Amino acid sequence: MFRLEDGHWWFVARRSLLLRALRRLLVNRPSPRILDVGCGTGGTMDRVRPLGTVVGLDLEPLALEYCRERGWTTLVQGSATALPFADATFDAAIALDVLEHVPDHRAAAREITRVLAPGGVLLATVPAYQALWSRHDIALMHQRRYVTREVKALLEDAGLTVEYLTYTVAALLPLVYLVRKAQRLFQPNAAPRADAAAVLPALNRVLLGILEAESRLNLRGIHLPFGLTVFAIARRPSSD
Repeated sequence: MFRLEDGHWWFVARRSLLLRALRRLLVNRPSPRILDVGCGTGGTMDRVRPLGTVVGLDLEPLALEYCRERGWTTLVQGSATALPFADATFDAAIALDVLEHVPDHRAAAREITRVLAPGGVLLATVPAYQALWSRHDIALMHQRRYVTREVKALLEDAGLTVEYLTYTVAALLPLVYLVRKAQRLFQPNAAPRADAAAVLPALNRVLLGILEAESRLNLRGIHLPFGLTVFAIARRPSSD
């Protein structure tokens, strides 16, 4: 992840969607405090840095070591189900492909809600469709994949109001579906392995261009009916 996330189409496109949304959501908040839940190796924090004061949290010490290589010091080792922060600490929280890793994702959603200030926002992505479950999910220690109604229920049960909910990475869904079907058919006993890998620069640019176009549709409020990822924006009510 540390090697790939600065340039790989998947990570770059996901951050682009996040940043477009976050800039709009924080436009009237001076010096917002932003929590990156499951910050990984720090690529997202680097891009979010100009928008406010960013704190990164991750359960994995090695991930935080990579963040320190990027120069980050505002880091906390901890669990999403027991966030070590006071109530109403943050104006925004980011959880990019995090909730699917947490056995008790309901507890994690409640904790994120707790540390958001009234009116604060959560931006989250999770992988879509249990039918796409594969050795990739096993390698990444996923617990589940989602459909939009499950994400909506999860966030609303935590006390958030879902303001925007869509699928994204739609253009690649047919190809990935066929690949996963072929893997089950021809390699049923293959060892778990993550699909993320470096691609040729030209292909990387093409894939990034496709997903950037989808991102612009998403941020115009268009809800895509299918995709590899569910993207949600949810807000803690101003008065609970």
